Amino acid sequence: MSKIDVQVTINGEVYREACEPRRTLADFIRKDCGLTGTHLGCEHGVCGACTVRLDGQTVRSCLMLAVQAEGASITTIEGLSDGVELSPLQQAFHDNHGLQCGFCTPGMLLTAQELLEQNPDPTEDEVRDRLAGNLCRCTGYEFIVDSVLDAAGRQAAVAGDA
Repeated sequence: MSKIDVQVTINGEVYREACEPRRTLADFIRKDCGLTGTHLGCEHGVCGACTVRLDGQTVRSCLMLAVQAEGASITTIEGLSDGVELSPLQQAFHDNHGLQCGFCTPGMLLTAQELLEQNPDPTEDEVRDRLAGNLCRCTGYEFIVDSVLDAAGRQAAVAGDA
């Protein structure tokens, strides 16, 4: 099968790689671009571990073909921090023990980031509703929800200081 050139911008960096037309976006990100923070869990779009943001919206990268992302801007877990300092959301997950094994964490963080951008002051029910499509087998979700609510509070405090 002949390969197709795919060009995307991931975390602000342009990647142009030739891949098979049937390669998933998740495999393209991990194998062709070398960004392994995006995790593959169920590979059926159910668990949310492979969640990335494509042009600002969360998508399951295991359900999308790389060729469908041509020209898109993608944010992976590697793009949330500046490479040195954790993002406020990542810091809240760290401070509130919002992760255990860490497998679901990239998808949780990207989903929560989208929520906080759309709704900077979510209720606990709104956080739980948004994260319902991201499965975690370790935490029971309490610390994850606490982390998102804490991040929202931190963002509100920073906005209030500005």
